[in-house]
Amino acid sequence: MGGHGHGHEPPYKVPSYKEFTIKGIPQLEELEKELQKKGLRDPWIRNEAWRYHPGFGTKWARARAVFFRGLPLGLGLAVLTVAATKALGGGGDHGHAHH
Repeated sequence: MGGHGHGHEPPYKVPSYKEFTIKGIPQLEELEKELQKKGLRDPWIRNEAWRYHPGFGTKWARARAVFFRGLPLGLGLAVLTVAATKALGGGGDHGHAHH
């Protein structure tokens, strides 16, 4: 039942670690140089390379996608709700007397 070994393709493809290198990524190359000056080496630095891959966009593009993904739908539904409330006569004083 687990779906393993039944000839089904996974819903994603895990990229090879060889696809991501720090060559050509100035921030990671600089980090590597700074570590070398201190006699250090980070064998896992390539794991950060995906963050700089053009397919993932800039840091701001990713943040915008996360925080504003539902904005158009949410704003549209809010406007629709207000319009429907006003059209149906709701949103008034709810039976409270004014002072």
